[in-house]
Formats: sequence, C-alpha cells, structure tokens
Amino acid sequence: MSVEQRSAAKAGHDAGKGSGLKKIVAASMVGTVVEWYEFFLYATAATLVFGKYFFPSTGNELDGIIQAFITYAVGFVARPLGGIVFGQIGDKLGRKPTLQLTIVIVGVSTFLMGCLPGFADLGYWAPAMLVALRFIQGFALGGEWGGAVLLVAEHSPNTSRGFWSSWPQAAVPVGNLLATLVLFVMSTTLSSEAFLGWGWRVAFWLSAVIVFVGYYIRTHVTEAPIFLEAKAQVEESKAISYGVGEVIRKYPKGILQAMGLRFAENIMYYLVVSFAIVYLKSVHKYDTSSLLLALLIAHVIHFLVIPQVGRLVDSWGRKPVYLVGAIAGATWPFFAFPMFDTKNAVIIVLAVTIGLCLHAFMYAGQPAIMSELFPTRMRYSGVSLGSQVTSIFAGSLAPLLATQWLKDTGSWLPTAIYLVVACAVTVVAVVSLKETKGIALQDVDEADAIRHGLATASAGAASKQGTKG
Repeated sequence: MSVEQRSAAKAGHDAGKGSGLKKIVAASMVGTVVEWYEFFLYATAATLVFGKYFFPSTGNELDGIIQAFITYAVGFVARPLGGIVFGQIGDKLGRKPTLQLTIVIVGVSTFLMGCLPGFADLGYWAPAMLVALRFIQGFALGGEWGGAVLLVAEHSPNTSRGFWSSWPQAAVPVGNLLATLVLFVMSTTLSSEAFLGWGWRVAFWLSAVIVFVGYYIRTHVTEAPIFLEAKAQVEESKAISYGVGEVIRKYPKGILQAMGLRFAENIMYYLVVSFAIVYLKSVHKYDTSSLLLALLIAHVIHFLVIPQVGRLVDSWGRKPVYLVGAIAGATWPFFAFPMFDTKNAVIIVLAVTIGLCLHAFMYAGQPAIMSELFPTRMRYSGVSLGSQVTSIFAGSLAPLLATQWLKDTGSWLPTAIYLVVACAVTVVAVVSLKETKGIALQDVDEADAIRHGLATASAGAASKQGTKG
C-alpha cells in the first residue's frame, strides 16, 4: 500500500470511531433518504395519479393502476443492471464516488418525471417517456443501496455492525415518510382536479433540493480502511480480481442466499405500502388523504423500530431475528385484510404498522448479514447483485400480481398465499446461513485469501490487527 493510501486508510479508520462513525451513518442515510423519497414517490403516484394521467381510460379503475404498476416494475428490472454496473465501479473505485454518481442520476430522472405531459397531450408518447425515466431511476437505485449500507458496515465495530448498518435501512421509511408527507399536503390542500393536474408534480420537483443536500454531505465521507487495503492488494497483484464476474464465479452460494433473504422481505414491503393502498381505495373507496395519513404514522414507527431490531441482530444473532420476521410475516395478511375491512381508521393504521414492524425483523439485519457473506474485494458487487436481482421477481411483481388477483377474484386470499410461499423461501435461505454475529470482516477476507490461494493467513491476521479499534 502506498503512503497516500495508508494515510487515507488511517483517516478512514479514525472516522470510524465515535462521532466519525455517526457522520458516516448520516452521510449514508441522507443519500438513502433522497433515493427512497424519489422511488417511493413514484410508487405512491403510480397508485393515486399515474393510472389516470398517463394511460387511457377503460372504465375500470384497476386497469389504469395495473398499467401504472407495469411501468413501476420497469424500475425493478433496471435495478440489477445498475447493481452490476455500479457494483463493479464501487469495488474498483470506491463506495464514495459511486454513491455521489447514483444520487445525481436518480435526482435528475425524478425531477424530469414531474415535467412530463400526460396521455391527453401526447398519447402513448407520455407513458413511453415515463417508462424511460423510470428505467434510469431504477438503474441508479440499483447501485445505491449496496454502497450506502457497505459504507457503514465496513466502518462499524464487529460487535455492533448490525445496529450501525441498520441505520441506512431506517432511512428508507424516512424517505417514504417525506414522499408521503408531500403528497398528503398536496392532496389535502388542493382539489382533486388541481392535485391530478399539477399538485403531484411539486413532490417530484422538490427532489432537486434534497439531491443537492445529499450530494454535498456525501463529499465529506471517507472510504473504510478495509476497502482501501483490499483495493491496494488488487492493484498490486494481478492474481487478485474483483467485481461482478469474480463474485459469480467464486461466491454463487452467497448470491443465492442474499437473494433468498431479500425475497419475502421485498414482497412483503410492497404489499404493505403499495397494495394496501390499492385494496383500501378500490374495494372500500377509502379517502386518499386518510390513506396517506395512515402511511405517515406507520413510516414513523418503522423508522423507530429498525435500529432497535438492529440491536437484537447483534445480541440475539443474525439468524434468529430474521427467522422471527419471515415466520411472523407470513401471518400478516390473514389478520391485516380483515382489519382493513373494518374501515376503522385506527385499526387500518394498526394493520399497516404491524406489517412494517414485522418487515423490520427481516430488513434491519440485511446489511450486516450480506456484508459478511462476501470478501471486501467483491462485496459491493455481491451485495448489489444478490439484493437487486431479487427485486425483479419480488418487489416489482408483488403489487402488480396482487392487483390482478384482486381484479380477477375480488379476494385478498391469493395474495396471502403468495406471501406465505415467499416467506417459506426466505426461511430456507436463513437456515442455510452460518451465524456470523460478531465476525470481523478481516476474517472474511482472510478466509477468502486462504480458500483461493491469494495471500497467507498471517497477512490476513496482520490486516486484522492493523484495523482494530
């Protein structure tokens, strides 16, 4: 490692102590807030606005929503591509520059969505442009999540990695909360005609302000020492490789395990925050503002719960906490939809909130678990690929399938069975894991080096000693 790299590594190591780690967490969170503000804004708008604004009327409200969800799914299809591209960049150049790039791309694409004319103005060119911007947005988000959580995980102490790396996860409901809050204000202060005409655009335009803030904060973070060392080793030895191709060849099991972990969590989240709105609005004609208020309350509680579950991940272990979430999550639709059918506002809020709390038991521990599945030289690629490929088959399809089943059968039962199957897949993935509570990431790198003949065990031990603290 060069003198310059050693100095940078020391700076990163110092940043990982005390208030320095909190600054890194804040930098990671603010970008994630921006990304998910914009991504969830699209999800909510797809349910409330896009079906009417960008698509021709068929006489059936659910048809427009289904078409809007198809464009919503495009973003999920783009995410694995973004995970591959930005994972490669992140493993080669660093977490910081990659995260700066992704936040700008998502911000620009979201702002432009707010400028699009509707179907009445451009016909099918309107949804075509929406799909193109949605693809770009999803592409950038595919590279965002892995970098954000790894920036924290690689700086965190071994004994509290679950807690610290859960904070970027907690930023997701904050972003969703902001998006819901803006839409709530717009929908309550404007008439339905004004909201559908221009009010929804304001929320998309506000993303530009948040992007500037997020980008600025991310310019002041440092790379983790363990990444700088891994980068130096790759640069110095042609025998050591990194990135997407390498992780697919060397850690296919880790990718499949990451995908399995993500499956039920991703499906459940979008059933709770997206399909619940569709169900309440189409079946019970529930008021839009009341629905958004219910989500506001639920997102606040979700934000508070995630870090506490992160503490449990460090004390109980990765596997037990995740199993609680997967098993309990399978029961959610069987009591939640009857609660929705009461049309009681308090009970509806409770049903949504319980769903997000159960989701937190899977979601909070993901960064720690996934970061411990892969060595540093290919960690960004492995985490991004494992998490984002799953989104094609999970989050993108969940609200679309659930809405179609509701249209065809008039029942929520097919959706409930769907979630049970998804949770069973995730349970199998969790059971296949080794418990990694408290493990040092340097030990993961050392095991990788020994397994593939890249370095000696003593070199790994020296690395471990050099980054303790």
